[in-house]
Amino acid sequence: MASTSSTSVGSGSTVVTWVLRLVVVGYLFFLIGWPSALIVRRTFEGGTQAFTEALQDPDVTHALQLSVVVALCAVAINLLFGVGMSLLLVRYEFPGKRALSALIDLPLAVSPIVVGLALILVYNPRFGWFGESLDAHGIQIIFAKPGMVMATTFVALPLVIREVVPVLEDMGDDQEQAANSLGANAWQTFWRITLPGIKWAVVYGVVLSLARSLGEFGAVKVVAGNISGETTTAPVLVQQKYQNFEQQTAYAMSFLLVAAAVVCLVIVALLRPKDHKPSRATATAAIQEKAS
Repeated sequence: MASTSSTSVGSGSTVVTWVLRLVVVGYLFFLIGWPSALIVRRTFEGGTQAFTEALQDPDVTHALQLSVVVALCAVAINLLFGVGMSLLLVRYEFPGKRALSALIDLPLAVSPIVVGLALILVYNPRFGWFGESLDAHGIQIIFAKPGMVMATTFVALPLVIREVVPVLEDMGDDQEQAANSLGANAWQTFWRITLPGIKWAVVYGVVLSLARSLGEFGAVKVVAGNISGETTTAPVLVQQKYQNFEQQTAYAMSFLLVAAAVVCLVIVALLRPKDHKPSRATATAAIQEKAS
């Protein structure tokens, strides 16, 4: 009797599992898979020659290069800030820590359009709080690359931090304290113990930040002013080309942006180990390296 009951429960659980799987797969297919497949289809329905010709447009070339430069600058800033802020939030106690942690998630809740508008209010050379002073020294933020980098950095701000913080919490600080007690300085401890333990979280956060930065549209469009050939990034140019009935070029650029994001995520998924923690050997080697 008990065996029959267990069998029925197991079969029921299997059915529920498969139903949930089908729901998730169907949801992802209609939300992500199908639209992405249509982009690919429209991109190459005229053949590879049409795709190549679309990418030879000087505006397209400049927009892609500008997007890469802005994204790399934003990722570099978020990498340094993200790792430092993660260490601050996990390893130290200070008044306002919870408020600071909540503030870091603000870019996920605020519309990118609002971010762009806020930057204009602060750095506009005509009426911004700091814009006039900066402009007097020949520093232009709005309608220039610095403003675009700032806007992109803001929208991708939490991605590195939210990947690194859980890993740091899971690691604990026992090995770091042991290294410090035996003479290792802060840099040696970070380089030999902390960084090896969080490196895959850092890599994954950087990739997410890069993908987010390459695809940023709203905030960059507001602060860049959409000056053709100067401040037009790839996502902004996609909209511009589509509205000007140059759909083939818009599809080609969209395909490149999607492909770049997918390739980055696939590479990290293949390289990222399932369970990576700092080894005892690594910790011992760090402890043995005494402060100079």
